[in-house]
Amino acid sequence: MKQILIALCIAFVSVWTSATAEAQRLGAGVHYWSSVDSLSDGYDRNGPSWFISYQNSLTPLAAYQLDVERFPSGFAGSDDAVYAPQFMLLLGRWIYAGAGIGILYADNDFANKPFYLLRAGLDIAIFPKLRLDLHANYHFSEWRGIRDAEQRDESDVVTAGVALRFAF
Repeated sequence: MKQILIALCIAFVSVWTSATAEAQRLGAGVHYWSSVDSLSDGYDRNGPSWFISYQNSLTPLAAYQLDVERFPSGFAGSDDAVYAPQFMLLLGRWIYAGAGIGILYADNDFANKPFYLLRAGLDIAIFPKLRLDLHANYHFSEWRGIRDAEQRDESDVVTAGVALRFAF
């Protein structure tokens, strides 16, 4: 667990320090998520989540992205809100795809294992410094350890999302 957090911190620092003024974007958005598998009682099966996002274009066709997503209570069987820091590598320009890693944090503890995700999306320029991002994610996740150690339910998650990003 500590290795994942250290890797995310190192990635954040390296992205932040290597960024050029034109390449950085800060944004926020909303996802609508749905569990892929059927779940027992006590679990929410779908709903909205909110996220903030930092993106850095390293080349015209490659970018790093750091997100922190907030799911409401009930996600993964949690009694409180669930947070999911995520790191992604994206390839493409206005049509893009990428892969990433994240971890769930709920009830004052991290999940036992990270989740992996795939993303595909459209990045549309609205104004020179404002972009609209429409995307879909597939999270390969295990929810064990979010509610309690004996928890056995798990499900992958599909999300559809929209974000506004401002370049600076």
